[in-house]
Amino acid sequence: MTSDGCSDPASLDSLSPQEKKRQGYIHELIEAEERYVEDLQVVFYKPMSESRRLTDAEMAMIFVNWRELLACNSKLVKALHARKKTTGDNVPVQKIGDILASELSHMQPYISFCSSQFNGATLLQTRTDNEPEFKAFLKKIATDYRCKGMPLSSFLLKPMQRITRYPLHIKNILECTAEGHPDRGHLKEALEKAEELCQQVNEGVREKENSDRLEWIQNHVQCDGAVEHLVFNSLTNCLGPRKLLHSGKMYKAKSSKELWAFLFNDFLLLTHAAKQFTSSGPDKLFSKRNNVQLKMYKPPVLLNEVLVKLPDPSSDEPIFHISHIDKVYVLRTDNINERTSWVQKIKVASEEFIETEKKKREKVYQARSIKGTGIGRLLVTILEATELKAAKPNGKSNPYCEVTMGAQTFTSRTINDTLNPKWSFNCQFHIRDLYQDVLCITISERDQFSPDGFLGRTEVPVATIKKELENKGPVTRRLLLHEVPTGEVWVRLDLQLFK
Repeated sequence: MTSDGCSDPASLDSLSPQEKKRQGYIHELIEAEERYVEDLQVVFYKPMSESRRLTDAEMAMIFVNWRELLACNSKLVKALHARKKTTGDNVPVQKIGDILASELSHMQPYISFCSSQFNGATLLQTRTDNEPEFKAFLKKIATDYRCKGMPLSSFLLKPMQRITRYPLHIKNILECTAEGHPDRGHLKEALEKAEELCQQVNEGVREKENSDRLEWIQNHVQCDGAVEHLVFNSLTNCLGPRKLLHSGKMYKAKSSKELWAFLFNDFLLLTHAAKQFTSSGPDKLFSKRNNVQLKMYKPPVLLNEVLVKLPDPSSDEPIFHISHIDKVYVLRTDNINERTSWVQKIKVASEEFIETEKKKREKVYQARSIKGTGIGRLLVTILEATELKAAKPNGKSNPYCEVTMGAQTFTSRTINDTLNPKWSFNCQFHIRDLYQDVLCITISERDQFSPDGFLGRTEVPVATIKKELENKGPVTRRLLLHEVPTGEVWVRLDLQLFK
């Protein structure tokens, strides 16, 4: 018997070989879980907190939400123990999958812990490297027999290691669980939950690393002269959150000028160092110890406007070309492999950007082209807007107009550097319900590297248009823009109801 009352596999001789194996794996999972909870309870936190060698913020950076992890796994262990007590001593455990499926659904605290682990490990390493007294203090704590000779840095890796073990534990039990067994469906669900949790943790770690690197770029890259203020760790214009896909050193092919390139999911940024520095790999570049200051070399290159290709005929030199509108950049990397990596990543990112825009256009077109049994049509001309809110530092805006009715959408062209755009933009809407359909007009500031800014919105119910146009034919109206301090839009409306 084990301490928790779980049957030892050796006492299950009357079982079939497959069931013996199954009970052995269940026993292994419960024992591993018990050991893990003991490890989480180990004595590092209390002496470190009481020593006041670390601030509260530093303690939070290292241990993150350790207590939440302990609560999650203590609950799991208690549930497993309760199941065994209900089953009875020396009796095989019939079901365990339902407990695992339920408890693994509530282990989101691991996403937060594992995402923040790198920053905590970096802080710990920095303090240990620079402060002999702190290093000796940690060594002394680790002499406690409960630490099993392992340093704090090893214990901080245990949560990530534990999460990655759950799918393996469950697969082993599932392989020994026959079709039709009452636990099989629960185990399949538990395996899905375990794999989903691993995926969420890995995604969380990637997102945190991405966020940290975007913040590093914000603090180390001067973007003087950019057409708009660049906030790297933010939403893109149409691709969701900005992601850093690749970074590294390259050179101008002719002058051999050293450049540092950053490839995001929406644009490529070429920078150069204000002062010469060396960096071996992206990890060193993004190190918090690296105080290099980079300057924007050229305006950001939007990936939906770019063409990347190798020299023709293909050269053994690691050179490639980037064409952007009327400019061509001829760049060189340190070797052929790096060139291949850059070219492939830029091509893939460019294709994804273009495909996203294409799907967006197709969605709009499909909504427009749906032929219904409408009762009429509304012809709209957006003539102009006046006295719009200034959205740019120069006191101007780059406004465009979006006109919608339900899923039907039309978008005008963008007119740059004006507060009084003249569009004379025509669109036509199918009327389906005279008393429910509403014409919506939204004016926005066109941004390249962030979501478009709001410059005002107004709405007119079709029933109101009918009342105003009764036997008058087309009319021109001035509409006040709402939710902004200033701005109005002039429109011509022509409602044509079918007989």
